[in-house]
Amino acid sequence: MSKSTLLDKLQQKLAERAAQGTLRALKTTTGLTDFCSNDYLGLARSEKLRALIHKEEVKHKHLPLGATGSRLLSGHHPLFEELESLIARYHHAEAALLFNSGYAANVGLLSALPQRGDTVFYDEASHASMKDGLRLSFAKSYPFRHNNVKDLRQKLKHAAGQVYVLVESVYSMDGDQAPLRDLAQLCNQQQAALIVDEAHAVGLYGERGEGLVSALGLEQEVFARVLTYGKAMGLHGAAVVGPQILCNFLINYSRAFIYTTGLPTHALEALKCAYTLLPELGEERARVKKLAHLLYQKLNNLSGIRCTPENSVILSVFLHQPQRLKELAAALQQNGFDVRPVLPPTVPAGTDRLRVIVHAFNTEEEIEGLVQAIAKGT
Repeated sequence: MSKSTLLDKLQQKLAERAAQGTLRALKTTTGLTDFCSNDYLGLARSEKLRALIHKEEVKHKHLPLGATGSRLLSGHHPLFEELESLIARYHHAEAALLFNSGYAANVGLLSALPQRGDTVFYDEASHASMKDGLRLSFAKSYPFRHNNVKDLRQKLKHAAGQVYVLVESVYSMDGDQAPLRDLAQLCNQQQAALIVDEAHAVGLYGERGEGLVSALGLEQEVFARVLTYGKAMGLHGAAVVGPQILCNFLINYSRAFIYTTGLPTHALEALKCAYTLLPELGEERARVKKLAHLLYQKLNNLSGIRCTPENSVILSVFLHQPQRLKELAAALQQNGFDVRPVLPPTVPAGTDRLRVIVHAFNTEEEIEGLVQAIAKGT
């Protein structure tokens, strides 16, 4: 195939997306009121965190800026061990292992842990990174209906080998919570290993923001958790927490860990500082949930739309005329509100929505302004 033929083929695929109205493109927005980012607690813009990081950098000026290689080669140093020990203690786990992103952590864990002959059941709404990790695994994997414990129970009857159940504690698109207590009880009965992605729960749930698993007291019932730091923590990287043997196994068998340059020193210092601030943010955790509930109530009082779920800082706004979704999003941005439409294939066909994120730094006046702009646009 010639280069020109290949480019024509790629262009044709892009044209198909454009015709469907689902073509993606990078977009920069400045000066808009943030109802889009995952910076739930405002740590990504925290001057207090910035100052703490600067002090920490001075303490570690003897360390290289970058890891310089895989942690199994030149990239490992004591700051990794210090931070992983802190993470494990904070989340009431035996051990923790850092990865470079939430995506890398899910792929690294799920491509390595389930073995040939094992069976994995995953919630159909699970994040793409979990599904991609399973594609690289030799285990057989099957979806179960979203948050449907009864459907999972039926499917567990046909499992073979070691059984794993994968869920998110708070789902990234719908914002709803997994029925973790029921799932933990079922997995315990069936001797299945429960794995929970806490990406959108860390920072927001638990007395100190440990996550939803800790908030429910289920640390001993969950085999492994994936903690992602690009959301409420406002930074970068991720960790798998669970038994020490699991972390040792991943060091030996997870290709996403073995063949990746370690996180740079700055990222480790920043995470250490964020963990020192996290226990102090109880007021912010309460505030963001209060604001989100206020927005939920106001939006559901409007005609022509439906807003879900009730108790989440991630809200989905569905229009009775979904074909007007992109038009509404553009109008909101023109009115100063950074709100984005979420379209297939990111979400299933027929579930197009506005994804509205509430933050601790938003105000009631901004909430009211957004509601009025949506009302005007619908």
